[in-house]
Amino acid sequence: MTKLYNKTSEQEKRRSLRKNMPLAEKMIWSKLRCQQIDNCKFRRQYSIDAFVIDFYSTEFKLAIEIDGDSHYQDGVPNYDRERQVFLEATGAKVLRFTNREVYENLNQVLEVVSQAIRQLRKYPLPNPPLAKGRELESSSLGVKGREKKELLTRIS
Repeated sequence: MTKLYNKTSEQEKRRSLRKNMPLAEKMIWSKLRCQQIDNCKFRRQYSIDAFVIDFYSTEFKLAIEIDGDSHYQDGVPNYDRERQVFLEATGAKVLRFTNREVYENLNQVLEVVSQAIRQLRKYPLPNPPLAKGRELESSSLGVKGREKKELLTRIS
């Protein structure tokens, strides 16, 4: 069986990309690292076959790509589409953002990532599915009174 993930042949490329991350990638990484988004672990500069992905969650097969100016040069958009088709064929879900989106709307970018993680989870947070009439443990959710009633209403 051929190794598909983090091939040794791509190790030096991954290392170089980690050392020379553009500002937009640094901004995203500062928010993804240490499981800050929905307790999801991401790896940076992770490779699938010969393609190095900016950020990748192995748990959810979620790839995040930050497209800088180089992605808009002649021929690169076609390459990116072919690359994405290959990644999706391996089961990866690919989220793409531009540098500008990261610089101008970082919170919105992070919200899109968070929503994707919740969709990919078997039981999306913060509202796990419950049978109607089943009571929530308010202490385990850290909610009280009116907040508990609103949460129960949304679930029912």
